[in-house]
Amino acid sequence: MPPSYRVWILSLAGLSMNRFAILTAATMAMTIVAACSSDGGTTTATQAPATTTATTALAAAPAAAAAPAAPAAPAAEAPATGSEYLGSYTLVDKEFGTMVTVIVDGSIRTIVSNALPDHATGDFPNSGNPNTISEQDVSYEFIIEPIYTGSATGVRTTGVAVNGVKFEPGTAETVTCATGETFRVEAFQDIYNLGFDFNNAHVQPTGEYHYHGVSQLLVEAYEHGDDLVLVGFAADGFLMYYSKSGAYESGYELATADRTGTDCVLSLPPGNAVDIGGTSPDGTYTSDWVYNEGSGELDSCNGITIGDEYLYVITDDYPYVGRCLNGEVSAGAGGPGRNPGTAGPSDSPGGPPNLTLAAEALGVTVAELRAALGPPPPDIAGAAATLGVDIKVLRELIGGP
Repeated sequence: MPPSYRVWILSLAGLSMNRFAILTAATMAMTIVAACSSDGGTTTATQAPATTTATTALAAAPAAAAAPAAPAAPAAEAPATGSEYLGSYTLVDKEFGTMVTVIVDGSIRTIVSNALPDHATGDFPNSGNPNTISEQDVSYEFIIEPIYTGSATGVRTTGVAVNGVKFEPGTAETVTCATGETFRVEAFQDIYNLGFDFNNAHVQPTGEYHYHGVSQLLVEAYEHGDDLVLVGFAADGFLMYYSKSGAYESGYELATADRTGTDCVLSLPPGNAVDIGGTSPDGTYTSDWVYNEGSGELDSCNGITIGDEYLYVITDDYPYVGRCLNGEVSAGAGGPGRNPGTAGPSDSPGGPPNLTLAAEALGVTVAELRAALGPPPPDIAGAAATLGVDIKVLRELIGGP
């Protein structure tokens, strides 16, 4: 995708300006470049002055602390190089209205975005999504020296793309049964129309456009010839990539046991009855998928260690974008205005689990979580199957054994 009306201003960490001043300066730079175009046509990418230095090697990214012994990458594969988005940068795209500023300062990467993608989108509203894309005012703070814990933390917002659009792979739609089961509808399935466009994205009621999977337009805009393309930053600080060759496979497979549940109702209006009991898993619901360790190169969070660096890979198959993170997630890192990635929902060691925070991290209601857990002692394995989440993730969230 040609970088029409796009201006990059790299390494702004040393500037002492608020985010709006930075975005205004970037807009002025874009206007000047456009005015200087002799043919009045598309403005090409403009590099910063010679005093500005762009980070270009993946090796310069923070290495994983206590990296796991994850499966080795294919012999022909090596970490990607050439990305100029590991340091500070500002991205302004006049054609699509994109305004993103990323500041790497000390131990924090701050992302300020209006959440408008720098590429074409589908039509919204549409038959499956009644919402209109609108400019947002969102900011994120992720650490730049991530700490690998090996303990998967369930998150709602896995990370943010290089262009400032968030990755939020789960959905809000569910099928709930009178017998206690809850099935979360998957984004990419053939039964329910959730209004996704050709970027595997759609719009929330707030007007925020977001990705549930990879956008090929995003990949094309930021690839530099390497197989691994840096496409985003995970909420735990590790980096997010896409493999153009599909060299890395997830370890998720369809469950073999039939679904259970009677008198089931879809959360989408008008609340139609859904036949669940005795049906076979086909990928329509999150709980249709189970992780089989060793069946793919990637771990349960779609992560892998390449060389000495732990990173996440977005795949073309389930889970597409990982639903959990293996790094230490700081408070507030999961997204603006909420904290879906908090690892320890209990306020004090040994205290009762905070179901409100746990439910928020899982993207369910407290009532749904309580119903899935059942009476004390909680049935964690059964709840994980009902909610369609990894049992390790659920244990971490509620502090179960």
